[in-house]
Amino acid sequence: MRLHTAFLPLLLAFPLLVSAQTTAAKPHHKSVPTESAPILAATPPMGWNSWNFFAGKVTDKDIRNAADQMVATGMKDAGYVYINIDDTWEGDRNADGVLTSNAKFPDMKALADYVHSRGLKLGIYSGPGSKTCAGFNASLDHEVQDAQLYASWGIDYLKYDYCSFGWDMSKKSPTDETGQMRQMVDAYAKMGKALQQSGRPIVYSLCQYGMDAPWEWAPAIGGNLWRSTDDVQANWLSIYGIINQQAGLAKYAGPGHWNDPDMLEVGNGRLSLAENRTHFSMWALLAAPLLAGNDLPNMKPEIKAILTNKDVIAIDQDKLGREGTRAYVDGEVEVWTRHLSNGALAIAVLNAGRDRVANHPFHLNLTQLGLKGPEKGKNLWTGQDVTLTNNQPIEIKGHDILLVRIDSPK
Repeated sequence: MRLHTAFLPLLLAFPLLVSAQTTAAKPHHKSVPTESAPILAATPPMGWNSWNFFAGKVTDKDIRNAADQMVATGMKDAGYVYINIDDTWEGDRNADGVLTSNAKFPDMKALADYVHSRGLKLGIYSGPGSKTCAGFNASLDHEVQDAQLYASWGIDYLKYDYCSFGWDMSKKSPTDETGQMRQMVDAYAKMGKALQQSGRPIVYSLCQYGMDAPWEWAPAIGGNLWRSTDDVQANWLSIYGIINQQAGLAKYAGPGHWNDPDMLEVGNGRLSLAENRTHFSMWALLAAPLLAGNDLPNMKPEIKAILTNKDVIAIDQDKLGREGTRAYVDGEVEVWTRHLSNGALAIAVLNAGRDRVANHPFHLNLTQLGLKGPEKGKNLWTGQDVTLTNNQPIEIKGHDILLVRIDSPK
């Protein structure tokens, strides 16, 4: 979710924390997987999150309607499973410390039962601090209690958002930067352990904006996905900036643990159709979670066509679980590839130029991709068969993308 303005100064108070390259305070926790237990999030989670459209106004009725719309629009059939409630559902704690939902969500167990009856799963939101980003009760010192509560309700997914934690720790026990990192890792580990002991499989999504390189320690504490960047926004500069920040993280992704460049903005803001296509294509190539955040009842046909493109979704959900990498850059054009199951290969050619309209002269270099050519494949946005040859001229309009799947590369 977007950081609540009340907590922005708190992050600024800890400048080291916002660096994705910081590697201090690596964990001393180890997870012990069981051979019989299925892998949670064996492929990147797919679903819908309430924040981008409803923000703090989300209600029980909105979540039920979202579940209905996921079925009616065909998104469920396309693979979208999770309906995730973001911030502002939280109420007070009773005398025993048990958290209650507020008046907007009168019965969480009944809501979970309804979502499950639609063949979907329900997600919820909290954080390691005393308050959430919007100032509601979070889980500090109540981790085990909250994890057991979520399990009793039938929750399937937890997004755990940093926000007030740094401020809370500075008040409790001021420490140096290394100590701050250790406190953060320990806090996320505490909830990870509580979820694992809750008796219910709950996907664990760490939302701490790439602080202290979570890709290096999150899997060991039970994390299934972790934010690798700051919040995405519905504009090209934000989306392209996040794509660039993902470069170099591929080795950390795989079945059960994924880099998370944040939720999808497809259908939001003033993104052009080309930008929406590129956004969705690159999240799929990056093996990113696909969590839509659009207005489901009023989804335009062209947006639905993007979000439910089964060929592109198949790239994201490929069971090999290898994240795509940037192969090379030629001027304003970037070429990315992703290795897929059974030896298949996805190739993305992205025009990252500033101009939304202008074509950029470009010739595809198959040799730099380790290919000989000619390569027969499928254009995943037109559905047409294509043949790629070395030094082939390709014209792509600004902010648009060519996404090709080659099942038998030479």
